[in-house]
Formats: sequence, C-alpha cells, structure tokens
Amino acid sequence: MIELSVSPASGLLDEPRHVRVVGLAPGQRITLTARTRRGHGVGWISRAQFVADAQGRVDLQRDAPVAGDYQGVSALGLLWSQKPEGQPATAAVFPDDLLQPLLTHISLDGSEISATLTQYLAGEGVSRREVREDGLVGTLFLPAGPGPHPAVMVLNGSGGGINEPRAALYASRGYAALALGYFKAPGLSDYISNTPLEYFERGLDWLRREVRPAHDFVALSGQSRGGELVLLLASLFPEKVSAVIGYVPSALVHGGQAAADPAVGRDGPAWLYRGQPLVHLWNDNRTASWQARDAGQRNALSMLSALDDPEAVARARIAVEKIQGPVLLLSAGDDAAWPSDLFSRMVSERLAQFEHPWPVQHLDFPQAGHSILLPFIPSTYSQDGTPAANAKANQGSWQGVRQFLQDAVAARQASLETHP
Repeated sequence: MIELSVSPASGLLDEPRHVRVVGLAPGQRITLTARTRRGHGVGWISRAQFVADAQGRVDLQRDAPVAGDYQGVSALGLLWSQKPEGQPATAAVFPDDLLQPLLTHISLDGSEISATLTQYLAGEGVSRREVREDGLVGTLFLPAGPGPHPAVMVLNGSGGGINEPRAALYASRGYAALALGYFKAPGLSDYISNTPLEYFERGLDWLRREVRPAHDFVALSGQSRGGELVLLLASLFPEKVSAVIGYVPSALVHGGQAAADPAVGRDGPAWLYRGQPLVHLWNDNRTASWQARDAGQRNALSMLSALDDPEAVARARIAVEKIQGPVLLLSAGDDAAWPSDLFSRMVSERLAQFEHPWPVQHLDFPQAGHSILLPFIPSTYSQDGTPAANAKANQGSWQGVRQFLQDAVAARQASLETHP
C-alpha cells in the first residue's frame, strides 16, 4: 500500500518537515506536486520526479529529484521551488490573514494519494493588534502567555508598508513584536523622503510602555533600507536599543533613491533628525552616477560608483561605534540592490576598530539575492540570487537570528542580575 506522509503535518512556518513516500515498487518513478494558495488568493505550484529505492521508498531528506522544479537534495524543495500558476512571480507568498495557516497539498500524480502540510506564521495564542497611537502606524503581535516577553521592533525596506509576517513569526518564537510602518502605510506618506527619525524613537518608547519587555530588552530588526535604518537608530538612541539585526543593511546613510518623493528627488534626503536632513552618500559625491541603473543595469553598480569618493563615504558613514549592544549582519553576495556584503564588512570592521565590547556576527550568503525573507517559502520571486541559494539564505538567516536573539536576551538578563 502506497503512503505519502508529511511529519510533522502541522507546525510553525520555520519548522523543518519530513516528506516521504513508502510502498512503491523498487525503481518506480513518481511525480510529486505541491500546491499552495498564498497571498491574494494566488495558487503556487511545483513538481518534482523521484525514483524509489530498493525498498520502494522516496525520502525528500535523502533523495534528489531526477527531474522537476529543483535540483539536489532538499527536504522542502517542493516549497521553495514553487511558482505562481499563470501569473508573474510575486513576493506575496504569505497568507492575507496572518492568523490563518498556509495549506500545501502534496499529491502523488496519477493517484488520489495526497498529504497536507500546514504552516502557521502566528502560533497558537499569538495575538494581533493594529496600532494607531501616538502618531504611530503599525501592528503589534504578542506571544501566548502573560509575559513579560523580550521585544523586537520590525522595520521594512524601500517597499514600505508594515512587515507583519516577520513580526508574527517573532511573536511565535516568544518576542513581543511591533511591525512599524513609516511610509506606504495607512495615513503615512507614500515616500521615504524626509522621514523624521524621532518617529522611531517614539515607537521604541511606546513599545517599552506598552509591553514592559522582559529585562527591558528591545531589539531592532530591519530589512534593506530598514537595515540601514536600524543601525542608524541604534547609533542615535543607543540607550534605547538592546540589540540590532540588519538584513542586507548599509554601512552608510542614503538618500531617497527609488522610494523618493518625485518632488524631492532620488538624491534628496531620506532621513531627518531634529528637523535637519542627514548627510547621505550622494551629497557632493564626485564619482556617484546613476548611469548604470538608468540603463537598466543593477542598482548595485550605481552604488559602487558612489563608493569611489572616499570623502563622501566618510561623511555618510553611520556611527555604528555608538551602538550599545550586540549586532547581527545578514548579507547577500549576489545582491542587485546594493553591495550588502561589502557594507556589512564595513560595519563589522568599524566595530572591530573601535573594540565594540558586544558580540558582532556577520552571516553572508554568497550566492543569494537581496530579498532574504523567512524559511520554507517560495524563493523564486527574486531577480537576483538563485532560488536554491535564496532558500538557503532564508533558512540560514532565520536560524542565525533566533540564536542571536536567544544569546542577546540571556546576556542582558545576566548583566542585569550582576549589576541590578
């Protein structure tokens, strides 16, 4: 009797799964199809063919497909290799309602044999609350149980909006998580231009008051422009930031770029502090050129042109040496947006130069692209990196983040117990 199984069948998005087929004839060739209805009701699909071993088994933790949408051994290759059916690739891979699960139906083609893989972004007992207070626009996710819980503020990049998926998974792993929007969110500007940094300081203060975090621990987690932003905020408000997680960050302050208000221009300021624009890389830069980007090439090439003016680079450097806590940097070697691997090295080298007394980690994924997201989701949406490398970055980065936060919270607790 042929049996197709997924173990565990249901769990959090970041939980590894074991997909197996037993009861086949030795050497039998089979095709497995995985279908998931994801964001905006779009169906995503992948297929892969396998050959049963001498015992009539196919085990995705052990066996590489002989044909199909991915190559090599990958326990959940059927998830990360999915593509939207009949539509262009999109990053809308999460459910529209984050409190509802993603259901992936894996079937054995040519039969009625199937199994369902259920993934939750928000675990049992996690609550979601929209925040429209103190001028803030965001969403607060709280873990199950009374707490107190350590806290994380989550910031998006140049796409704007509110990064609820990452915040929901943080909450599922025990952190009070505020996904804070700062543009392209209800009631806010459509553009990154002239964003006051005091807004985020207010968000940090609100989060502390609202959740009274365990050990007064509040970390910042930001992606892309949000990665630049978390380093900047931790350098400006060091006493309010317990740890920093920078996904594909920058070591430098940048202007509005592609997210700029057309009336301000891409070379205008992104950030204001005390009413004044911060000096950014394009200010009085003798070598910076948008020629590559305007010709349809990678934005990273234009970024590299700006780095050829050492004086402009020095003026735009983020003063990361002022950060008072551990730092985790996650970078991609095939980053089309900007050289996040180089920027991350610049940050870690500067922290080493100033003998930063807290842990500094840099996890680089050499073949991955700019959009490092969460584990076990489709990684075919990106124009840079390869799907396999992006999938490894999605999984490896999250493992690194979880361990980093666990260590940072433990160190904070130990410090408070030693020096109450």
